Amino acid sequence: QVQLVESGGGLVQPGGSLRLSCAASGNIFSITFMAWYRQAPGKQRELVGRITSSGTTNYADSVKGRFTISRDKAKNLLYLQMNSLEPEDTAVYYCYAYLQEYSGSYFRPYWGQGTQVAVSS
Repeated sequence: QVQLVESGGGLVQPGGSLRLSCAASGNIFSITFMAWYRQAPGKQRELVGRITSSGTTNYADSVKGRFTISRDKAKNLLYLQMNSLEPEDTAVYYCYAYLQEYSGSYFRPYWGQGTQVAVSS
């Protein structure tokens, strides 16, 4: 059973920084890409950014230049460094992985349970 567990959320003042982590565990043979999504109250879940197995990253326009995604492939860890945080960044942040549990099995999407980030003075 694959599990994604996020950590690192919390309350931060505008202009501050936070680093989120996501640990993927269980039967994991191959991960195509991992991503961070977020969902603010009353809004749809949106893509923050993603990183491929080769290390290519892309980001939503709203976070470009402020957020950085990185990955430790050997340990199946995903990170989101968030700088210059704004109140509009307040949301539950979710880790996502598109992976294969066994050689020859289908790739499937997996989600973490989410971690709350609140940006407020």
